[in-house]
Amino acid sequence: MRNITIFAAIMIGLGTFMAQLADKMVPAPASATPTARLAAVADAPSDAGLRTLSIPHDARGHFATEGRIDGQRIAFMVDTGASVVALNESSAARFGLRPSRNDYRATVSTANGTVKAAPTRLAMIDVGGLIVRDVDAMVLPDEALSENLLGLSFLSRLRRFEYANGKMVLEQ
Repeated sequence: MRNITIFAAIMIGLGTFMAQLADKMVPAPASATPTARLAAVADAPSDAGLRTLSIPHDARGHFATEGRIDGQRIAFMVDTGASVVALNESSAARFGLRPSRNDYRATVSTANGTVKAAPTRLAMIDVGGLIVRDVDAMVLPDEALSENLLGLSFLSRLRRFEYANGKMVLEQ
């Protein structure tokens, strides 16, 4: 019985370690379809302590990447034309953000027209090791926003962001 208990404890510890390791890994693109996400490449910190993230464009020419909000993975499209981070309701609900109908008091202009949005502030967004705290954001109805947007409320707080050599480069 003692051997079984020791074996079970080792397996639980190994399972926890592997889960944490898998959580840190970025999945490879599944295919070249328009919805496939391309992995962003985080460069090692430079001598100056700067972190750089290079995001290749996807088949549509967009810069898609994954980030984390409150530890939950979330897909973003980098959008330098969006003034704030914009989340659809489904994504926001995954990490506990569920605005009431009364919270939708801001009017925003999108590519799909004018819609009501719920302003919010996110404690922290982590994209490839680039961390920004207290980020202004908006929650939009799912029908108004199909993809979450990584807008200027995040990007403008980095040291730089630019399009270079066919990639979006973010630096902090």
